[in-house]
Amino acid sequence: MSAGLIAVIIVLVIVVICLIIYNFSIYKKVKGLSNTNEKIANLRVLQDFMDTIGKDTSAENKIKIINDILIEKYNIKYSSIVVFNGAEYVLKASNVDERLWDTITNLHTDELFKDSIANAMPKYVTVNNSNEKLSYQKTDMTRAKSAMFFPLYIDNIYIGYWIIESDLAHAFDRMDTGILEVIRENIISVLKTISYQNTIENIYRTDKFTGLNSAEYLYGKGKRTIDKYAKSTICMFSINNIEEINENFGRKIGTQMIVQVANTVKSNISSEYVFVRYMGPKFAIAFSGIEVEETIEFVSKIKQSIESITITLNNKKNKNETKIQPNTNFILGTYYKGTGIEEVTKKLEEYLDNAEKTESEINCI
Repeated sequence: MSAGLIAVIIVLVIVVICLIIYNFSIYKKVKGLSNTNEKIANLRVLQDFMDTIGKDTSAENKIKIINDILIEKYNIKYSSIVVFNGAEYVLKASNVDERLWDTITNLHTDELFKDSIANAMPKYVTVNNSNEKLSYQKTDMTRAKSAMFFPLYIDNIYIGYWIIESDLAHAFDRMDTGILEVIRENIISVLKTISYQNTIENIYRTDKFTGLNSAEYLYGKGKRTIDKYAKSTICMFSINNIEEINENFGRKIGTQMIVQVANTVKSNISSEYVFVRYMGPKFAIAFSGIEVEETIEFVSKIKQSIESITITLNNKKNKNETKIQPNTNFILGTYYKGTGIEEVTKKLEEYLDNAEKTESEINCI
């Protein structure tokens, strides 16, 4: 072999080695760019999640919105989130046909997923041909050909599962499980956050005497009505002489007075205003979107209407009549959307508690 040929071979080998190194470098850069793009995409999805948490809508609706985000951003055919509430499994969000919801909410009973729940590990199942079906399918033989099941845990406490499905066999073979794990953790974080909102929204009760919602309604469902506006007025008032009425005429008459007061206010305010029995003889009205100055005249009329209520008692022995009327004290404050409404009501309540029992005014703080 001539020296010239050897030199050419050496040069070619060097060129090949250089090309390999160059291609490997390009591959690393492309892979790095791909990972960066995936991270950016995931951050965008996470941002969408956070934006959803901040939306002025119910906790139940937020879960549905998040599921829709998953379906759209990750091009998932079917996605379902099922939560165990301590008594039963509840389908919180799904784009599966309603006739199949019973199947989706009973996956925890299927042998295919029991070990997944027990070990807190995802489960991937698929078929190999069009004649097969996934074992958990009952009537939906052709809908899903592959599925990934993710048990959900909050602080090591099992709370339900998330399942994604495809109508294609082996649809998730090449899907990055790391991304899916990140999504699952995001779902858990969102469910954890939303659970607090859900508690607030559903903790209120209805007063059996007046039919009014309790104070907690203000901080949950009622707040969504109030927060349609940037600024609202919160009014709180108390029946100052309710203890005296109870002591002198009995609790039955005291309860009757509270009911009449509630009915009088209900018949005089708009449905846009939130009216609750705050506690005992205290009531609160949220005048949504109304300035304090604009409410004073209206509140004065309400106060007059309340104090015009008269309960007449007849004494059978001496045939005398006793007329009982309520005495009230009102306080108004401003609530700004985005701040704590409970801070406003706390100040109003403190004012009424510290006021003289003989005070019967309309004040503003």
